[in-house]
Amino acid sequence: MERAAVFDVDGTLVDTNHLHVTAWWEAFRQAGHDVSMHDVHRAVGLGSDDLIAHLLGEGRDTGQDDTISAAHKTVYGTYFERLRPFPGAGDLLRRLDSEGWTVVLATSAGGAELAALRRAIDADDVIRATASSDDVDSGKPAPDPVEHALELAGASAEHSFFVGDTVWDMRAGTRAGVLCVGVLCGGIPRGDLEKAGASSVYRDPAHLLASLSKEPAGGGRLTGP
Repeated sequence: MERAAVFDVDGTLVDTNHLHVTAWWEAFRQAGHDVSMHDVHRAVGLGSDDLIAHLLGEGRDTGQDDTISAAHKTVYGTYFERLRPFPGAGDLLRRLDSEGWTVVLATSAGGAELAALRRAIDADDVIRATASSDDVDSGKPAPDPVEHALELAGASAEHSFFVGDTVWDMRAGTRAGVLCVGVLCGGIPRGDLEKAGASSVYRDPAHLLASLSKEPAGGGRLTGP
């Protein structure tokens, strides 16, 4: 049985969360909704439909949803060529690959957005598969994206781990039965990640890379502070 190192992308490997906040804030503004950037930030990590429902409520005019989502994509798309990975992101994936882990991405991004993220990470040589929101019925915090990533890797939950930056990531990973590792670079506090299921929390990919032991996750477990 393979063992998988599953990674969220936005806010975990690539420094995009605040760009998403700005793009969603502008999309809501164009549609006549006054949504605070703080609230948007806390919702980043949800799929587009779930994010809009979370912020505007079930009683909203759902006829606006597609327009809001399209506006977000348009604004965010202007940043594609300027996306930057967090320090150590590509090196972390290569280290895990060299130690026998099957590296898989689990992200709500797809199409041109996913291509831009992968260009920024610059580690396609070790990324074995990608599970996107287009591949599953329900996005995070449902376990579906993580479970699909494990299926692509041919790995079991008990011998794998999932790294993410939001409470939605931690809840999805917990529900999928994998070890959950949080990173702070997406802007969510340590306490929130731990409460949502993170077994350990690191500053960013570089910190996680530096914290790996010589046998980083025997039986699928990571060590660290």
